[in-house]
Amino acid sequence: MASILWNSAVQESTTELHGDSWDVVFDDSITQHNTAPGWYHYISGSFAGTWASKRVQVIFHFYLNSASNQGTIKVRRFKQKCKRCTGARMEDPNFSVENIDVLVERLVTKIRVRCYHEYLGESNRPSRFSGRMNGPHETLHCEACQYGACSQAT
Repeated sequence: MASILWNSAVQESTTELHGDSWDVVFDDSITQHNTAPGWYHYISGSFAGTWASKRVQVIFHFYLNSASNQGTIKVRRFKQKCKRCTGARMEDPNFSVENIDVLVERLVTKIRVRCYHEYLGESNRPSRFSGRMNGPHETLHCEACQYGACSQAT
C-alpha cells in the first residue's frame, strides 16, 4: 500500500519534468554516505503516526538517465522500535497522504535543481502534524540515529 501512495505522489509531481518518467524504489540499504556515482541524495523529515515521537527522517537517492529519459528515486524511510516491547523489530513509519505529498514536493524541487538545473525557489509547505506527541525522541530506538541521519540526535 505504501509503495502505491509514494508512486502516485511522484507520478503527479513529475508530470512537468521535461517528459521524463520517474520510478520509486524502496531501498533500506541507502544512507547519506553511500550515494552511487552520478546519483544525488536528499534528506528530509516529516511526521508519521507510527510511534510516540512522530518525527521521521527520509533519505532519497535520485538519478536521471538523460539518454533514456528515465529517472529513478530510491527511498529509505527510517524506522523505529517500540520502547516497551522486548525484542522489538524496527517498524516502518505510517505517513499520511498529505505528508507524502509534502516530502515528494520537496524532493522534486531538489530534482529540478540537480537534474534539470532549474531553480524555482524552495518549497515552504510544512508537513502536517496531527494528534499529539506521546513521548520524547528515543535515540536508542531510532534507526536514523543509529546511522547518523537523525535531525533530533542529541
